[in-house]
Amino acid sequence: MRKVFHAPFKFEISRTLTSSSVWPVSSRHSLFSVLSTTPREGDATMPLRMDVKRKLLARSDRVKCMDLHPKEPWMLVSLYNGNVHIWSHESQTLVKSFEVTDLPVRAAKFVVRKSWVVTGSDDMLVRVFNYNTLEKSHSFEAHTDYIRSIVVHPTHPYILTSSDDMSIKLWDWEKKWQCSQVFEGHSHYVMMIVLNPKDHNQFASASLDRTIKVWQLGSPTPNFTLEGHEKGINCVDYFQGGDKPYLISGADDRLVKVWDYQNKACVQTLEGHAQNVTAVAFHSELPILMTGSEDGTVRVWHANTYRLETTLNYGLERVWFICQMRGSNDVAIGYDEGSVMIKLGREEPAMSMDSSGKIVWAKHSELQQVNLKVLGEMEVKDGERLPVAVKDMGSCEIYPQNISHNPNGRFMVVCGDGEYIIYTAMALRNKSFGSAQEFVWAADSSEYAIREGTSRVKIFKNFKEKKSFKPEFGAEGIFGGHLLGVTSSNSLTLYDWESLELIRRIEISVKHVTLLSLPSLLFSKSLPPTFIFPLSHSKLSSFPLSHSN
Repeated sequence: MRKVFHAPFKFEISRTLTSSSVWPVSSRHSLFSVLSTTPREGDATMPLRMDVKRKLLARSDRVKCMDLHPKEPWMLVSLYNGNVHIWSHESQTLVKSFEVTDLPVRAAKFVVRKSWVVTGSDDMLVRVFNYNTLEKSHSFEAHTDYIRSIVVHPTHPYILTSSDDMSIKLWDWEKKWQCSQVFEGHSHYVMMIVLNPKDHNQFASASLDRTIKVWQLGSPTPNFTLEGHEKGINCVDYFQGGDKPYLISGADDRLVKVWDYQNKACVQTLEGHAQNVTAVAFHSELPILMTGSEDGTVRVWHANTYRLETTLNYGLERVWFICQMRGSNDVAIGYDEGSVMIKLGREEPAMSMDSSGKIVWAKHSELQQVNLKVLGEMEVKDGERLPVAVKDMGSCEIYPQNISHNPNGRFMVVCGDGEYIIYTAMALRNKSFGSAQEFVWAADSSEYAIREGTSRVKIFKNFKEKKSFKPEFGAEGIFGGHLLGVTSSNSLTLYDWESLELIRRIEISVKHVTLLSLPSLLFSKSLPPTFIFPLSHSKLSSFPLSHSN
């Protein structure tokens, strides 16, 4: 069922080209531009086609806990040596540092609405610091053994703490840090607690007694217990990105388990780590889960298929913590020898606009739409935000990494995770689907091509396969439009859609090809090298086969 959201959608229109940075090009021919670039060192591409970019590397003593500030570009790190650091991942500098104790600080969290950092350490004390002045405002003995974990309630004045004394306690700071409730039931150290993002009165705990227990605020006994690990459980997290009632856990048996907490059953076991699993996290924005281990690696798994996507190793010895903030693609990882902040994927959604001004974009697996045509002829200033009604089109069966309308706007394709689905653009009805690494439309709205790997390209007409061929120089990428462009590691080859005649091969390392049919063009001088060629066959023959720039 479709819903129309009447809350204004903030849409920003900005002019990216200015008169001082562009030059006009006139031609009677259609043209294409080739953007040539070299990948930056340190960037990696995942099979899910998400970039992994390192934003910060901060060396320190062993990291025990981390938190990310939702408003400031701050990464909170508590250390085994008793210190707490706050790093700016924007400026890559240490902005605040203070000593808590001379014993390990195993837990630390921001309380943003109070400008606090709350810590828990091996001296059994909870301490409260103002993170602006670094003054300690309160401290109290919370447990009779090491404090392992702290969580902050998002709306109530509560924190929860867990300890090696096998208990979990609820503290109310508006009642002078009174202990409002004690939760008992574990028979070994309670290593971690985590709130359910869908029900803030429910939380889960992981213990070395090899169990996960799910609790409700107000009840001193657990709702239920999940058992299945053969050794102690170190970490637990709730699924955040959708409606699945899932938990994830990591243990000293080197296994990661995914649990359905409604059916109280293990739905998947992930193997591959060579040592104890010490950190787990579901990503709130992307269809992935991350696991860290004393083997020094962080493994990134697909959250739906559980396929291993990639393994990260930054050479900082054992992994102790993984932290991800809702609404962001940033992930913080804590190690024996420091911290790393990485950015996964892109924070801009996959989107496409048809020729009539309808924009479709993806929010998780949901597709949404706005129509700019309803704005009429109103004058718009550069950078102005426009309130427009957002229509929920429905859910997509795959995680959208690319969306593209065909030239006449009647259909759109959603691509992701090695699959494509063609939908009607108005009602989101499934017209065709299949497996492909890439999908491109031709200038003819009924025609498209897919790439099935690095050696074969298939062409379809009216949703039926018309031709299939193996490009002579390989197929690492394809581009659509008036001609079919096929790229290899060092060349671009152009084919005629109808005859598959090879029109021209140009030796150039290509990132993107845009086929245009405009009387005049504007290009930014600030872009990486951009080359422009006429599309007519006779004109193309006058251009060189290679470019040495």
